Amino acid sequence: MHLTQKAIAERIKNIDVVIELLDARLPGSSANPMLAELTQAKPTLKVLNKQDLADPLRTAEWLAHFNAQPGTSAIALDASMTAPAKALAKACRELAPNRGGMVKPMRVLICGIPNVGKSTLINTLVGKRATKTGDEAGVTKLEQRISLADDFYLYDTPGMLWPRIIVAKSGYNLAASGAVGRNAFDEQEVALELLDYLIAHYPQLLEARFKFEGVATMTDEQLLEAIGRKRGALRGGQQIDLQKAAEIAIYDFRASVMGRITLETPEEFAQWLSAGQMLDAERQVKKDAIELDRKIRFKKIPRPDQRGER
Repeated sequence: MHLTQKAIAERIKNIDVVIELLDARLPGSSANPMLAELTQAKPTLKVLNKQDLADPLRTAEWLAHFNAQPGTSAIALDASMTAPAKALAKACRELAPNRGGMVKPMRVLICGIPNVGKSTLINTLVGKRATKTGDEAGVTKLEQRISLADDFYLYDTPGMLWPRIIVAKSGYNLAASGAVGRNAFDEQEVALELLDYLIAHYPQLLEARFKFEGVATMTDEQLLEAIGRKRGALRGGQQIDLQKAAEIAIYDFRASVMGRITLETPEEFAQWLSAGQMLDAERQVKKDAIELDRKIRFKKIPRPDQRGER
């Protein structure tokens, strides 16, 4: 992560447009809050990737949200599009109209969190296997320069998560999407948070997928147990294997077999962010008070040589 930050900070000096690739299923949570500082307010294109997996109505809301921000444009893409390079190039040229041609080629930096589909998109753009891809976080290791046209250079960087996630809901959504390595979270906890949201917003999709009725009246724990029972996640004595049930729920969401789902709206994310910032500020005040108290107590303790000790 530190190396990626250094690479972005160094490269940004000669960049005309920044493309931030977002997961269309969680556009707010997959946006890196460190990027605005690192990119020094460069024109930004927000690309909602995997739109074919996301709720189309909510994708439209997020596009309107990002397009209303100064110096920012937003488009949605997915792996099925046959000419994404044209859409990206057009949007970038609109953000930097004075760049183009061999004398002033367009220089674009593409960034995104791990496992957001950046390498797959780049391979689609150039029509060959330009970058290594995989279904887990952290595949791209080094910066790469890719020529999309004679006057259009794309600089790829490794996926980067921020050091500390202050929005709790974002942490769960990132884990559910696969942006966080599985050793860094508890599958049952993430599955329960995921199901709790889906019960409230997409009960019909859950009923269609798992052949249940009355999902809207279930708790997340009841639904997880029902999924385990329905899908045969059982131990000896017919006890439900909640760990296996959680893995099934998370996999079904990632594979989009439940249907097209988006885990947050712009309004919801704004509320989560505000609450997270408030809690983070309170934690910082407590941390500062503890540090101040430690310094005061330390100064009150006389040194050994002041007591005549050797």
